[in-house]
Amino acid sequence: MHSARILLADDHKEIRDKVRRCLEAEFHVLDAVGDGRALLDAAARLKPDICLLDISMPELNGIETATRLKENGSKAKVIFLTVHEDMDFAQAALKTGASGYVIKRQMASDLRRAVNEALAGRIFISSSVSNAGAEEEEEEASQSAP
Repeated sequence: MHSARILLADDHKEIRDKVRRCLEAEFHVLDAVGDGRALLDAAARLKPDICLLDISMPELNGIETATRLKENGSKAKVIFLTVHEDMDFAQAALKTGASGYVIKRQMASDLRRAVNEALAGRIFISSSVSNAGAEEEEEEASQSAP
């Protein structure tokens, strides 16, 4: 199997460098750009297998970028790499058709796995997202109980 071709957009250079180091042994990182608009330009040129998107970026945020990728006919699978552990963000991200939602502080354990799951046609979500969501639902349920 060929090594997956990955394109990354994050507005922090340190994160881009960290992601590259995390993935380069197993995958081919085509480029790492600083915002969604630059990612759309690079995706049109490079035809990646996977686009890793931060949610909070200047120009175009990750959700808008994922939506535009689809509109532009990109076949790349999208994985969000974010600090947002809130279930609302994860649901908004997955509504774009994303294959993954990885929390940055869990990147070392989750990112390669998320890429492999996306390539296999499955969805991966970092555990802290679903746990946070489940705890909030349980808390709300216990508060509304008589």
